[in-house]
Amino acid sequence: MADIGYFVMLAALGLSAYATVALFLGARRRVPELIQSGRNALFGTGLLIVVAFILLEYLLITQDFRFAYVWRQTTIGQPLFYTVTGIWGGQEGSLLFWALLLVVYMGAVYLVHRDNAAPFMPYVLAVHAFVLTFFLVVMNFEAKPFALLPVPQTDGRGLNPLLQHPAMIMHPPMLYAGFVGFTVPFAFAVAALLTGRTNATWVRLSRRWTLVAWMFLSIGIGLGGWWAYNELGWGGYWAWDPVENASLMPWLVGTAFLHSVMVQEQRGMFKVWNMVLIILTFVLSIFGTFLTRSGVLESIHAFATGKIGTYFLVYIAILLLGAFALLYQRLPLLKSEHQLDAKVSRETAFLLNNVLFLGIWFTVFWGTIYPIISELATGRRIVVGEPYFNQVAGPLLLAMLLLMGIAPLLPWRRVSMQQLRRNLTLPVAAALLTALALAISGVREWVTLVSLPVVAFIAVGHVQDIYRAWRTQRLRTGEPPHTALFSLVAKNRRRYGGYIIHLGIVLMSIGIVGSRVYDRSKDITLAPGETAQIESYRIQFMGLDSSRDLIKERIAAPIHVWKNDRFLGVMTPAIDWHFKVPGGQRETEVAVESTLIEDFYVVLTGVNEDGTVTYKIFINPLVTWVWIGGFILLLGVWIAMWPDPREERILERLQARERPALGMRI
Repeated sequence: MADIGYFVMLAALGLSAYATVALFLGARRRVPELIQSGRNALFGTGLLIVVAFILLEYLLITQDFRFAYVWRQTTIGQPLFYTVTGIWGGQEGSLLFWALLLVVYMGAVYLVHRDNAAPFMPYVLAVHAFVLTFFLVVMNFEAKPFALLPVPQTDGRGLNPLLQHPAMIMHPPMLYAGFVGFTVPFAFAVAALLTGRTNATWVRLSRRWTLVAWMFLSIGIGLGGWWAYNELGWGGYWAWDPVENASLMPWLVGTAFLHSVMVQEQRGMFKVWNMVLIILTFVLSIFGTFLTRSGVLESIHAFATGKIGTYFLVYIAILLLGAFALLYQRLPLLKSEHQLDAKVSRETAFLLNNVLFLGIWFTVFWGTIYPIISELATGRRIVVGEPYFNQVAGPLLLAMLLLMGIAPLLPWRRVSMQQLRRNLTLPVAAALLTALALAISGVREWVTLVSLPVVAFIAVGHVQDIYRAWRTQRLRTGEPPHTALFSLVAKNRRRYGGYIIHLGIVLMSIGIVGSRVYDRSKDITLAPGETAQIESYRIQFMGLDSSRDLIKERIAAPIHVWKNDRFLGVMTPAIDWHFKVPGGQRETEVAVESTLIEDFYVVLTGVNEDGTVTYKIFINPLVTWVWIGGFILLLGVWIAMWPDPREERILERLQARERPALGMRI
């Protein structure tokens, strides 16, 4: 098995490297036979990666402890679904899974665009082959999935207990699908530069793929927050951990790109800026992978062995130098077709939006890498904590939210005072009334007094715009209310999908403010049968329960919970001791009772020698709205990326205008 695995990985590397060279040279020299050869080699690489993935999965399921990766990721008695998903729980398997996802994207892009993007396709595939070659180099020379142990074992140490949670079954695949997905728009951008087709065609070809990647990354970030909230036992869902930041950074720049390309499509502007944004988004995806695997930063999410970080740093340098050199060479082809006509317009709002997104990104980036910089400069590693991110990124996020509410209400090119009054009067009134109501009700926290009026401004502005368009649709067509709404959304899926995304962010913002500003906690020690009162909640400790299986021991301390004398049920916080992990590992099992108003969150922090137990109780307001807002955001993404025949017609017109100017040059 080991020999088969080594041969498959080595053959895949050879084919991928050949495909990169053949596709690039075939496209530059316009040699169809060479392009065909490179394409066949690339698809052969994909087939070998599928074989390697299935082989490694088989070794995990059969628990062949001769293999180092199997020994590290599984153990006798581990639930099967954690054994199966353990393939992306460690270094080598996650890299192989990354490569598999890249193959899936590559095949899907070719099937969808082989006809309508023929001039781009050789370069698009060449970029995918180049990325694939890097990961295969790493897996052949550093992180080898099929490496054997020096001495075969009869049992393994098992998957990291913290990863044995339902959210972690899907969190890594969603993040990887987001990271890998940004390869597609990056590949189209490189193809546009190499072919000289730098108008909005490449943007329209890649927009839906960008949305797919952004959606998966959003899901991954959300699942990571849900996992942290329900597994780590600290009462929160976001701690500005380096690996959390690694996923947030490409999300921020990718979001800026999704907004900025609309200006290029509508006005032929921001061409250079859009190229920079997508290059940066893709490189940050690779950088995020580097952070989790290099060992340069400490995180509960990270895993690192060997010199893999060096490989990633070299590759990131090659990507940056190559991409920006090509961009510099093609600058004459990226001249804007128009200039900003007015200081107040949708174009200006999107430009400011980009500046804020990049400002937030740089704040996060600097705070994340500062420990490395400080250690290099002073010899001491200074870790930047949560207060830095909250104080620096927080105001920028509020400004970005405000601009998110203003931009959709502004027309392209220029706006009149009459339009401003018509569009902004009601949202501004809603914001002022919200601020007044909060002040009268005794709210004094500046975050609430600023953020909730901004949220009201966004919500009212968006609903107002949807209502006006819906009313016009009904008057024009005579359709029933629900039919008119569906027709309106179908006529402009991107616009109204974006509105729904924004409304999802509004609900998430309410949840974030409520849970971060007004959360409370208390430590309580109880003897069996004893009760305690925590605000409107009353709990009674029922006594300890213990159990043991093949991989862990559990001590549970169930409690009965009442709120305002209404019995809510039994909650069972527990502590697990995973004895198969070298040295043993303690893991907290949290109990949460959730409502739309607040979460009652219980952590068992200790079992004392006198028979008492100690709980840490959190009361977290409005957390549920974070998750609800996330679901609404995803609904908006689905609407925005749903195929639209009108966009296909626009793409055909763009391509028709390009052909006379560029002929068949590739």
